[in-house]
Amino acid sequence: MTLAQPPLAAAETNARSAAHHLLQALVDCEVEYIFANLGTDHAPIIEELARWKAEGRTPPKVILCPHENTAMHMALGYAFATGRGQAVLVHVDVGTTNAATGVHNACRSRLPVLLMAGKAPYTSHGELPGTRDNYVHFIQEPQDQGAIVRPYVKWEYTLQSPVHVGEVVRRAHTVMQSGARGPVYLMLPREALMAESDGAALPGFPATKHGALTPGTVPDADLETLADRLLAAERPLIVTSYGGHTPGTSEAIERLSELVGAAVVENAMVSNVNHEMACFAGGLPGERLPAADVGLIVDSDVPWLPSQGQPDPGAFWAHIDVDALKISSPIWSFPADLRLEGNSARIVTRLAEIIETRRSEAQAAAAGARVEVLREGGAARRASAREAAEDPGQPGALNPHHVLRALGERLHPEDVIFHEAVRNQPVMVRQIPRPLPGTMTRTAGGGLGASGGMALGYKLARPGRMLVQIVGDGAFYYNCPASMLAVARQYELPLLTVVLDNAGWSAVKESTLRVYPDGASHASGDFASDFRNDTRFAAMAEMFGFKGLTMDQPESVGATFDEAIATVRGGNSALVHVRLPRH
Repeated sequence: MTLAQPPLAAAETNARSAAHHLLQALVDCEVEYIFANLGTDHAPIIEELARWKAEGRTPPKVILCPHENTAMHMALGYAFATGRGQAVLVHVDVGTTNAATGVHNACRSRLPVLLMAGKAPYTSHGELPGTRDNYVHFIQEPQDQGAIVRPYVKWEYTLQSPVHVGEVVRRAHTVMQSGARGPVYLMLPREALMAESDGAALPGFPATKHGALTPGTVPDADLETLADRLLAAERPLIVTSYGGHTPGTSEAIERLSELVGAAVVENAMVSNVNHEMACFAGGLPGERLPAADVGLIVDSDVPWLPSQGQPDPGAFWAHIDVDALKISSPIWSFPADLRLEGNSARIVTRLAEIIETRRSEAQAAAAGARVEVLREGGAARRASAREAAEDPGQPGALNPHHVLRALGERLHPEDVIFHEAVRNQPVMVRQIPRPLPGTMTRTAGGGLGASGGMALGYKLARPGRMLVQIVGDGAFYYNCPASMLAVARQYELPLLTVVLDNAGWSAVKESTLRVYPDGASHASGDFASDFRNDTRFAAMAEMFGFKGLTMDQPESVGATFDEAIATVRGGNSALVHVRLPRH
């Protein structure tokens, strides 16, 4: 006999799944996009997305990415453009593994992202909805899934129940957006996603009471100490790496450098400051480092290479950064007599204001004289760059200086370059003017394969900008180019990709030679770094309906770039394969 079931209580009739509450929590946190590579663990989310659309609700937009590397780096590019972290959704442990390089890059680049991964169902016999029903559910449960990315995330958690989804997502969002921003990781068991709860009965977690902590400035007393040091300096030096990352920092550095007559160098450039400012002195400290009597590090993880040069032990050094202690790095031994932690734009702006009120006429005159010397140095540096670019090279072995100068002459100041030029980065910085901060950038991490996805994410956020990816052939492979180009096609995100092909990993060869200058590898010429030099990268663009161009003749450089840039500005992607001398 079948027993009659009692009528559902009113609260029960409004019960919705944890997957529903997850989407709602993302909307509440103003997450606009989910960059997704989906699997069997995501069925409850896929069902809720369809239900939301059927009900006329607006969930975050899903951007399907054939590879997790593309998904992660699109989210990072979007965060770079907007400052707002988005969600990435991947498949259990294997998807997390594919996304891990992007997590490393997010950590080192201080870019917020919520990485969500399914977790293999934990029931096997039908005890709960969502139980295991597939072979992979038995083999995709490692002993510690979070360990895959734990060294690089600020926070991790496993969803337990629908009743706390809102609190969990708000906490994740607050942590990733606060202080030194970065990645967070949330695991989602399928049984938990399918469990139900009445949203009306759950507490809310609004941003007004649970939102992110914004870095501020520091006391004027500390800034006055630094101001007096800079005003008394005879050889002041400012070192930055991602001064163009925080809005207003580049402008503040420019103003400060002219007030005190300080050279500005951009070692290990991540996000550019204004390269055309009077005091910009190039990409490496060089002889300026040991000569400096007062130094200021602004937003830099690697201001110089200690094995290649040291500052004067008697010099005064200060460090301004949102994370002045580099707490995610076990060893970080750069000197600082004064560490000032907070928003670099606010701190440097206030420092400049204090210096303006405190400097004497003699100090102003001395600073002005140093600025003129630096301005003349900049003019000489630009003249040297023009000279290096005059020779176009040989057929099939073009001069990268000539190629990149031709590209730079055709780009607008507001066009944005994401690069992984690696060994050709110094050439690129030298030959492509960047008067606007943040228009030449790369990940601060060591994970190659970021530039294409980041460019696509930036384009999604800023559709009016032209995006350029400059990448070496070795790094291009890491970009999972089929996935990258497929997303560019599916979501109509035109991108100019320039592949600088020297048929190998030049960085690997050069590193080996630095360590073993007279070793066996030098004698044999075998550095385990060569690729074939007959690969036709342009054909890959054509697979997706894009324009693919090969640049291998000196006389064709300008016309090839003209055609490619016109194509991209017209709304279609283009890939230019540039053949350089073998590495």
